[in-house]
Amino acid sequence: MKKIFCLMHIPAACLMLLAVFFAAGAACAQERQTIRIAYTDWADSVATANLVKAVFQEKMGIRCDIVRMGADEMWAAVTEGRVDAMLSAWLPDTHAHYYEAFGDKVTDLGPNLKGTRTGLVVPDVKIGRLAAGAGIRRSYITIDSMAEIGAHADRFNRRIIGIEPEAGIMRQTAKAMDAYGLEGFELVKGSEAEMVGELNRAIRRQEWVVVTGWVPHWTFARWNLKFLDDPKNVYGGEGRIHTIVRTGLEADMPEAYGVLDRFYWEPADVGQLMLWIQDDDGRFPYDKALRWMRANMETVATWTAP
Repeated sequence: MKKIFCLMHIPAACLMLLAVFFAAGAACAQERQTIRIAYTDWADSVATANLVKAVFQEKMGIRCDIVRMGADEMWAAVTEGRVDAMLSAWLPDTHAHYYEAFGDKVTDLGPNLKGTRTGLVVPDVKIGRLAAGAGIRRSYITIDSMAEIGAHADRFNRRIIGIEPEAGIMRQTAKAMDAYGLEGFELVKGSEAEMVGELNRAIRRQEWVVVTGWVPHWTFARWNLKFLDDPKNVYGGEGRIHTIVRTGLEADMPEAYGVLDRFYWEPADVGQLMLWIQDDDGRFPYDKALRWMRANMETVATWTAP
């Protein structure tokens, strides 16, 4: 009879164990929620996304997936809830048209960085000597304003080197070409890496080149570059990069929302991380983000503190 009693009670015991197991699994799954962050293939966006991923995973125990996409798709993906957040909204000018289309369907957590600038950029590399002044060097590109580009069309090969066609700076540059009478110029579309490659080649060969540029960007630490004056103010003034999250994130993931809401750093910070990433040709951005995080734990603590 003892044997029969045990056999009769094994199924019930198993059911109890399974119930405990699944309850614990559900609790763990809740703790292991995954936050999805969209980024685009710009140096600052890569750096920011990888840093925030490192903070979530190493400091908060929250799994984080980062998803690369174009600027227009980032906004749509947050709006539709396909991702939870993006940290690369350039406002008020560069992404103004995206904000107009999507701004009332998302939550804007405000700036995570201030002091951005966009425009047309040329090398400011000094060569040669002026005959009247021993030791005085000058840039091989002699213009200072967008209004002067047209007068040197042949030297620029009638090209402005741009990036992805959906990027806000490309829309601004098309307007600048109209404003400064550059209808005969081609706005070359490509990736950020291709733009940097053209810039690098021109500097090495001391050739004239004009590119779409922005700060923060590691190229300004690598080479002497200058923004051309924009007397018609096509590109606008100093800007900010905002954190944008999907509606409902605060209720669904309050801890993650709090980190994103508190996340803020300075241009020098992102500049350092971008340079570290470029030191390895961009191959190990997450490792470099971990390095930055460990070197700046006090700053990180201000983001993760409840």
